[in-house]
Amino acid sequence: MLQQVDGLQELEKGKKSLGTTKKGIGPTYSSKATRNGIRIADLLGDFSQFVEKFQGLAAVYQRMFPDLQVDVDAELVRYKVFAERIRPYVVESVSYVHSALRRGQKVLVEGANAAMLDIDFGTYPYVTSSNCSIGGVCTGLGLPPCNIGEVIGVVKAYTTRVGDGPFPTELLDATGDLLQTRGSEVGVTTKRKRRCGWLDLVLLEYTTMVNGYSVMCITKLDILDTLAEIKVGVSYKSKGKKINYFPSNTAELGSVEVEYITLPGWQTSIEGVRDYEKLPQNAKKYIEMIEEKVQVPVKWIGVGKDRNSIINVY
Repeated sequence: MLQQVDGLQELEKGKKSLGTTKKGIGPTYSSKATRNGIRIADLLGDFSQFVEKFQGLAAVYQRMFPDLQVDVDAELVRYKVFAERIRPYVVESVSYVHSALRRGQKVLVEGANAAMLDIDFGTYPYVTSSNCSIGGVCTGLGLPPCNIGEVIGVVKAYTTRVGDGPFPTELLDATGDLLQTRGSEVGVTTKRKRRCGWLDLVLLEYTTMVNGYSVMCITKLDILDTLAEIKVGVSYKSKGKKINYFPSNTAELGSVEVEYITLPGWQTSIEGVRDYEKLPQNAKKYIEMIEEKVQVPVKWIGVGKDRNSIINVY
């Protein structure tokens, strides 16, 4: 039902659509905010109460979208089956995670979306509906900030984006096509080609401020292997003046002028390298430039598709 609603909402926006995945994420979080959402605890609790809530939610959306086609009775039959299938895998998560911490275990939390898709700090409204920045650890898992240890920033050696929205360093040329092809840049959910551009250090410095990276992992450095020269966006100008902030207004972000530095490429394959010191000199200079600008050490470097294609810098 919510997937249909997602698609209908996108149709209403017309040319101003956000390029969502149409998987129902937006409507789900909308119902959360309006407090008529259905939670997993409702599904696994008294099913008669779940039925009542589901019927109420369906009625709301059918009034909003007369074209919405949903067989409520058939959906309830499906959910009854889903409830029993997932019941063994569901726990009260706050207590579960805190129990693990008390036993001295480590908890690894992965951000499912890029930082600039964060509902509060991303390129709004071209964002997802949740906090995929570091704050999501607290709001999503019920963990207090004092429990957060190392924050690892996973950053591509160039910048990509799926869907609509401003992209200051985007390359609409052969180099952009090269990055897209060599990097196999296709959206996992939508199967759309990712938009590719030069590494944007203004953006990276901004996400570093928001997330407080302890260390970084630079991935896909090998995708730059064939380039004779590599540009890096290091600052923005807005209305002809250099700015010292990342614009929160998409109109301003879409109109900024990017100032670049140009570094020499290494033009050799680094896919087989596993020792940082064996990287080409220009590849090391590229990594060191990122560290210097962002003031966060690079601990790992990805140099290939294989999960073992990682350089442990230290």
